[in-house]
Amino acid sequence: MQVQQQIAPALAALLDKVIDYAGLFPPAKLPLQTALQNYSIYSQSDYAFMLSRFVASQAEAQSIPSPRPPLSLLTDDSTTDLAQKAQAIESNTVINQASSQPKPVYCEVQLTDLTHLDAVKAAGNYAKVRTGGLKPEAIPSPEDVARFIIACADRSLAFKATAGLHHPIRKEQALTYESDSPRAIMHGFINVLMAAAFAYHGEKDLKVIAAIIDEREPSAFRFDHKAWWSDRCLTADQVKDARKHLVHSIGSCSFQEPVEDLQALGLLPLV
Repeated sequence: MQVQQQIAPALAALLDKVIDYAGLFPPAKLPLQTALQNYSIYSQSDYAFMLSRFVASQAEAQSIPSPRPPLSLLTDDSTTDLAQKAQAIESNTVINQASSQPKPVYCEVQLTDLTHLDAVKAAGNYAKVRTGGLKPEAIPSPEDVARFIIACADRSLAFKATAGLHHPIRKEQALTYESDSPRAIMHGFINVLMAAAFAYHGEKDLKVIAAIIDEREPSAFRFDHKAWWSDRCLTADQVKDARKHLVHSIGSCSFQEPVEDLQALGLLPLV
């Protein structure tokens, strides 16, 4: 039996194709060939249902032999041959696509200027937010992330979140893989996904969404045919809708860490 069929339906909906694998980027910063080999292994693993695209820059993608994995390409130019062949684009600027077959464009937005979301929406792009980094000061507050999520929900604007999201529950963690790494409270991807799901289905109270993002007790999140935070819940179908229409994916430099952490929490089976 597939692992996806063994886990709680609401959790399966939350994790379906959720991770854009960014092994080329810090803190992992793997060589291209290693990252490609990892992606191939993950795509054939028992947890492949959690895997989405392979994230690469324009320069790195040029060195990827065919057949390429499904690419999420970091570029501000959607007219290049690689951009045309990529499944998605991640950009630092709004892109008005000339292609007759537009694809998802995730435009990075600074949390200090959420009015930029209006231009992102007007261009037919989606939003992208950074939720971490290699230094403690790069990690935004739960309130800042909550404001972003609510602002996207208010605009019916889907987004992806990236950076510092390779652990499921908010907790103090090392920020890099170095022995002398700084430590800080990192955001959890379960927190962010669940906060977005509740916001999509009408919860716009900043204190509530921020509290979900700030939740550090793993047992506060429970999954069966519904997804629970404390005494609040959403059905599996509601989670699917939120994933489809609001929170598309998370970027993570690791695929194995999310899997192993979820296993340690008893949310994924050991296989």
